[in-house]
Amino acid sequence: MPLSLVPPPIRFDESLEHVEPDEAETAEQLIETLTRINQTTLEHEKHAHRSVHAKSHALLTGELIVPDDLPRELAQGLFARPGTYPLVMRMSTVPGDLLDDSVSTPRGMALKIIGVEGERLPGSDGDLTQDFVLVNGPVFSTPNAKRFSASLKLVAATTDRAEGAKKALSAVLRGTERVIEAFGGKSATLLSLGGQPETHPLGDTYYSQAPIRFGEYVVKVSVAPRSPNLTALTDAELNVNGKPNGLREAMVNHFAEQGGEWDLRVQFCTDLDTMPIEDASVRWPEEKSPYIDVARIVVPPQPAWNAARRAAIDDGMAFSPWHGLAAHRPLGSVMRARRVAYKVMAKFRAHHNNVVISEPRSITELDLT
Repeated sequence: MPLSLVPPPIRFDESLEHVEPDEAETAEQLIETLTRINQTTLEHEKHAHRSVHAKSHALLTGELIVPDDLPRELAQGLFARPGTYPLVMRMSTVPGDLLDDSVSTPRGMALKIIGVEGERLPGSDGDLTQDFVLVNGPVFSTPNAKRFSASLKLVAATTDRAEGAKKALSAVLRGTERVIEAFGGKSATLLSLGGQPETHPLGDTYYSQAPIRFGEYVVKVSVAPRSPNLTALTDAELNVNGKPNGLREAMVNHFAEQGGEWDLRVQFCTDLDTMPIEDASVRWPEEKSPYIDVARIVVPPQPAWNAARRAAIDDGMAFSPWHGLAAHRPLGSVMRARRVAYKVMAKFRAHHNNVVISEPRSITELDLT
């Protein structure tokens, strides 16, 4: 059955991307700032953490199920054939320092799908993984890599400093964000600075924010709660005051007794004027192109976080949208900057933690006990 989108999805073409002449310089500046964050947290924690999304709250395994009845437009890349793939899911918060959870910041979900065969992206030759890196907001905080590099310098300057002040500021920003949302708005800036509402992360919907190739087409990716026990947590308040690791505790408690299911969805680019490739801060209008389910994620009950999982997933893995199939090539300025930056940051962590970061070829390789 054909996809009933009007206008129809725009077909992928190399000309959709527009590389700025100074992007290499921007990438170098970004790497310099991210390295400064890494060095600051290394000095404080005596361990090399990620320069963004440093604090994990759940380290999970499950399955991605691709159905056998997808129409041709949806049967692209990884989703071209029905099947079940093991996956790793890492849930985190955005900052590069390990903050008390009462400093409420955006949440992330990173997926590593294992056993994926096909033509690979540059730098992932021979691997069998497909990563999706998602955040619980539909748009990126800045339009492009240059603006992101500039904003990250502020983050670097405040990394690992004045946590008490950050807690107080977070409370004020959450109040301001509630007022903005009451009038139908949302401020990416306030959310990133600590204005994220204190809700349960398992009820959130997560977004790629920037586009990727989807075989013949171009999409943004999203993961939304599916099972009733997760949809019941959407916008559910979660008070973590007095609990430095309250988000992690909530996830551990949840997965000790129950699992969860999510829908993996795609939103087709159907209009380049309102759905730009190079500006990740623009929300693609869902009334023009709704998100459509292409697969289901199933995560059973399990220990959601422990020392073995931290070693295997936090330290032993790197998540990047550039780990994957050529059919799912990341697109746009923000995604292009991630290609080199993520690789450099992974090498920093591997060197200082004296570990080998590699792409698993089977879920049985992971020691999670």
